[in-house]
Amino acid sequence: MRLFLAMAIFITTEPTIAAPAGYFDLDTGAALQSGDAWTANGERYRLYGVQACLRGTTFTNKADKIQDCGDASLSVLAAFIKDTHPSCAPIARAAGVIYVVCFATVAGERLDLATMLISEGYAFAALDAKGIPVNSAYAVAEQEARARKAGLWQFPDVRHPSILLGRAATDHQEKAR
Repeated sequence: MRLFLAMAIFITTEPTIAAPAGYFDLDTGAALQSGDAWTANGERYRLYGVQACLRGTTFTNKADKIQDCGDASLSVLAAFIKDTHPSCAPIARAAGVIYVVCFATVAGERLDLATMLISEGYAFAALDAKGIPVNSAYAVAEQEARARKAGLWQFPDVRHPSILLGRAATDHQEKAR
């Protein structure tokens, strides 16, 4: 089961309303790859400004069991998609990835999907190469989630994936010298 989940989750819910012009519905036919990326119709998409937990990184849950952090992020994204039927708009393309912003309507309010994931503690504000948040609003949401110990922040051994990626890049550069 875990291997299947790690490979991809297919979303097969029906949208309740059509996406506005310039947007597309994120639900039918999307194959989730992580808690911030998916493929659909031969294209790879990623939420702009978001960094999900990395696959293979772990945390210890309250029952003292080691869990895959990437699987946790992916599961919550899948649940949000199923429950809220978000619509997304492309904002940039780089290295074969289409970066998108998505919103969902919950209780009559239009909410940013990235903010929801970060506020609930199952995704993080992405950092640029200098360690600066790509989106300052996401960084604020992350700090508030961390202060509340929301989602993954309740586990003391959770590590910020952007910091792990930055360290890996630094280690790679040092080895290349």
